[in-house]
This record gives sequence, C-alpha cells and structure tokens, in this order.
Amino acid sequence: MTPSRPGSPRISRRSDPDVGDAPIMGAVTTSSDETGSQAKDSRRLVIVTGMAGAGRRTAAHALEDLGWYVVDNLPPVMLPQLYEHCCAKGIGNIGVILDVRGRKLFEELPWVFNELEEAGQMPEVLFVEASEETIVKRQESVRRPHPLQDDGRLLDGVRQEKQMLSTLRAAADLVIDTTSMNVHQLKSRVSHAYGGDEGDQLRLTVMSFGFKNGLPIDADMVVDVRFLPNPHWVPELRAHTGLTRPVREYVLTQPSAGPFLQQLQSLMVTVAEGYLQEGKRFATLAIGCTGGKHRSTAMAEEIGRRLRELGMPTRVLHRDVGLE
Repeated sequence: MTPSRPGSPRISRRSDPDVGDAPIMGAVTTSSDETGSQAKDSRRLVIVTGMAGAGRRTAAHALEDLGWYVVDNLPPVMLPQLYEHCCAKGIGNIGVILDVRGRKLFEELPWVFNELEEAGQMPEVLFVEASEETIVKRQESVRRPHPLQDDGRLLDGVRQEKQMLSTLRAAADLVIDTTSMNVHQLKSRVSHAYGGDEGDQLRLTVMSFGFKNGLPIDADMVVDVRFLPNPHWVPELRAHTGLTRPVREYVLTQPSAGPFLQQLQSLMVTVAEGYLQEGKRFATLAIGCTGGKHRSTAMAEEIGRRLRELGMPTRVLHRDVGLE
C-alpha cells in the first residue's frame, strides 16, 4: 500500500495578523479570567470550496438536506461573527460556501481559523474539484465565463483558480473529485461524509478503479490487487463484473485473497485510529486492478463489508464499472 499524496497540513496560522488598525469583525470574545481555549463546540463548521464548476453548490445543497444551516459566499472575516450568531440562536451545524470571487479575501482565512479555534471551533474544509477538461465542458454548457477568466480563455481562468486554491486544497479535510460523478452521486458522497450519528469515527470511502484509466486523485491510500488472477481471461466471466456472484467467488476464493483481505482489514483499523488522533475525519481507500471491472470491484465490496461489520462507517464506490 502506498500513499497517493503526502499528508495534508492544516492551514498555517498567524499569531499577529497584519490587519492594520481595522478591528476584526465579529471576533468571538472570551471572559477575562480564561487562560486557554474554550472547550470544543459540538457543532460542526464546514467550509465548502473548490473549483468553479466542480459542484460546490451541489455539495452545499446536500448539507442543507441534512438540516445544516448554509451560507453562500460569506466573506471569511465574518466567519467568527456567523459562528457567534449561530451559537446564540442555537443553530446546529454550519456550512459556508467560499469561492475565488473574493480573491484576496482568502488571505484572511489563516487568522480567521485561529480566532475560531480559540473560541472552541475548528472549521473543516470540504474541497471539490474536477479535471480541467470537465470544468471547461461544464462551464461552457451553462454559458458562463470563469470568475477569473477576465479577457483570456476559459482554460486560463481554470488554471489560475487551481493555482490560487492549491494551499487550501492541501489543507482540506476532505477532497472530492467530481470528474466522473453526477449530482446525485456527489450528494450521496457528501451525505455519507457529514450525515449520520457516528460522531468522531473515521468515515471511509472504498473506491475500486482501473489503473488503465488513471489513479483517483482524491485517494489517501492506493492498493494494487493485480496480483490476483484476472477473471477477464475466463471466457464465462469476462462479460460480468465483480458485483456478480460468479466473479466474486472466483476472486475471493483465490489462495492469496483471504490473507490479503485480513491484513488489509487490520491495517485499516490501525490507520483509522491514527487518522482520528490526527484530527482526520475522512479517508478514501482506492483499490485498483487493470480495468476496474473484476478484481478491484470484488475486493472493494468485501473489504467494505468487513469494515462495516467492525462498526466503521464505510461506503463503497466503483469508479470505472460500466466504462467499457
């Protein structure tokens, strides 16, 4: 198993923000006899951001469907004020959509996060993205210019936005690649991540894929199951997927499948404990074979079943089934 990308650091914080003589709007205050941070608030505050055309508002609508209070395009400097208002009014979980139309407003996020953390609330970041080609097609289909396009090409705006958001993406708690998703699949993914009552348990997504179609860019870990015999070369199994009983039984009864699954299960329990200690709530385990049709699909379903039996909130997706 190899990590697909390095660990994502939290957004760096400035202890002495350079804001001139201007007051911090809506800063959450604490009593004079407090010497440390307040106790952590149980409500969740999620910043929904990412690429224009990747599905920010679809993700936010999914939060609304879960009963969250969602605000669109609030200036980051007003986040503490919003949080204070929601606390006073007894409002529960909060979602805030941020995009690059604010441009320089993103520079305020580090010290705003610091203010909120001192008040007992550490915001989470949900980042949605898609391939450049997908973003361009989506923007063209709705006949909208990119917010950073100015007088250049649409693709220029997409690439500028990607560069501007790179630091925020690296600090995100959850990254969702919507390239191959429709709106219903994205809403389902968000609902799995932020719905339910599993509390501080790690929410795991297991995704099957085919190496020939490229690595999933939103995976935290990648497992290669091409060491298993390929059902593609069994004529009566070729047309079927790992979701069918014949292929599933063929894959799972291979001598090396059982020991591998047992070790992977134990590893994921250890990884989940470590992620939670580091404050990570979400993880994506990608399981790949050649085409993403047979071996990876069967193995993803099986490890997902085993982890759910252990009480770990686990959802299984099959990225490449149906592509052929």
